This record gives sequence, structure tokens and C-alpha cells, in this order.
Amino acid sequence: MTMANPKAAFYWASSCGGCEISVLELGKGLVDLSKKVDIVFWPVALDFKYSDVESMPEKSIDVCFFNGAIQTSENEHMAKLLREKSKTLIAFGACANGGGIPALANTTSREQIFKRVYKETPTTNNPKGIIPETKVQVKEGELTIPEFYNTVRTLDQTVDVDYYVPGCPPVGEQVAAVMSDIVGGKLPKKGSVIGASEKSLCDECKRVKGERKIKKIVRTYEIVPDMEKCLLDQGIICMGPATRGGCGAQCITANMPCRGCYGAVPGVLDQGAKMLSALSSNFDADSEQEIERIASGVLDPIGTFYRYSLARSLLRRTRA
Repeated sequence: MTMANPKAAFYWASSCGGCEISVLELGKGLVDLSKKVDIVFWPVALDFKYSDVESMPEKSIDVCFFNGAIQTSENEHMAKLLREKSKTLIAFGACANGGGIPALANTTSREQIFKRVYKETPTTNNPKGIIPETKVQVKEGELTIPEFYNTVRTLDQTVDVDYYVPGCPPVGEQVAAVMSDIVGGKLPKKGSVIGASEKSLCDECKRVKGERKIKKIVRTYEIVPDMEKCLLDQGIICMGPATRGGCGAQCITANMPCRGCYGAVPGVLDQGAKMLSALSSNFDADSEQEIERIASGVLDPIGTFYRYSLARSLLRRTRA
């Protein structure tokens, strides 16, 4: 008796779409995978409607890769629907895991975002100052759009999640390995981070680490970094000490600092706080004034230390 292929679904909530591209980057591997897995929902690549999912029996999807943060009522509805229909739900990519770039909206409010986007941007022509409404009546009937939430959430702040695959986006090799584990029934215990390392990115980095004494924080355009030397030693903020490895240190190899997209190292509750501690402990300063001078080089603390993890952090959002 031939066993049926596992049924898989892919969904894109509030994100840039890079996670979807990372799946396509499997290339021939995606063709091979399609012979072992039946894709029953993937609206970015194939013609599926929400009604197709709604008509599926409960738990009929074996595994769902859900990428993107929860920023709208539509995102939340699909998260709950796919949770109901899926045996295994995977938070796929940095936005589903920690909020990602969309969660930087938590530094402001929905009203401030709408004001800026629909009234203040230089290219906006909106003399009546119209702001989108969730419902509007036209002669053809009532039109609706999703509600835009004031606070961006992670997937597991909305529904129960079985596994986590980090990355912005997850690298192709990582995606292939996770797919292979799923097909082979080799998934670890529920709640595990899969397709990534249990160590920090610094453990993967081959750069030479010296006696770290930071006298000045510099931005990447201000110097030409030595490709052999630790970036932190050169005063460039690299999130490696606070970030889980598994990406192959691709940014570091390209002479760019890690920005933290693989999330916190195991056992760390707040990735940004961990990095702040690691960075400040290496300030070469003899006075409070010197500490303040060095720290002033961090021009965007939230965007630097919580670029991908604000929704999961202890801060979560600012008061707005």
C-alpha cells in the first residue's frame, strides 16, 4: 500500500516576501520536493483562495509554513484558520518569530502611521485628508478592508506554534534541511527552533577576535572594515554575540555586521538587552562622560538592537 504524500501549506502575512523567495531558491530541490509533498495552499505561487482552506477538514494539512508578523485582522484570521487546519504550524522567518521589520511600527501608533503615510509624505496627493476605513459604502455595495492593528504581534502571540525556523529570510540550505526532516518524520520536540544552530553566530564566525576595547562606535560607511578582524573590535555593532547561528555567517562573509535576524541565542529572553550588555561591557572608558560619549554613537537603539525582535522583547512596544 502506497502512503499518501504529506500535505503542506505556505502563507505570507505581514512581511516583505523574502521567505517565499527562499523557498523558490530551492530550485530543482523544489521540484524534487513536490514529488514527496503535496502543496495544498500557497497563494503567492499558485491560484488558491481563502475559501479553499475554509473548506478543508480540520487538521488535514500536515505542515504549514507561516511567515510574517500579525499586523492586521486578516493576518490574525488566517493564522487562526491555518492553525485549525494544520497538524504542525511553523513560524517561518524572522517576522513570524520576533515581529521582524514590521514590528518596528510598535515604536509609534496606528494613528501616527496613517497620518504620515496618507497625509504627510511628499508624494501624497490627498487634499481631503482621507484615511482608510475598514468599511465604506459605495453604490455597488459595502467594501471592506482588514483592520490595521495598533500593535504588531508574533505568530505565537496569536496562536499555538509547534516549531520555529528563524532568518530574514531562512537560507536555502536551511529550508531544504527542514523540509527533509519533515518528509522523513525527524522533527524534534514541540517548541524547538529547527534549521539553526544552538550556538551564537560568533561561534561560526572565522574572524580573529582580539582584546575587545571599544573607544568609538562607527557605522559601516565610515570605515573600510578589515575582513580578517572581528567587526566589534573595529567599533562596528555586530549582533553576533546575541544572535543564534545557522545562517553560515553570510553577512559577516560579505564584510557586513550581523543584524540579528536569526533571533536570540538559546536561553536568552531579550535579544536586544543581551546585545546591549555585551556591547557596553566592552566600552574602553574611565568615566561616566566617556561611557556616554561612546554610547552616543548608537544613533538608532531600537532599530539596532531590536530590528527583528521588538514584538518578542520585554519592551514589545512604546507607549503611543
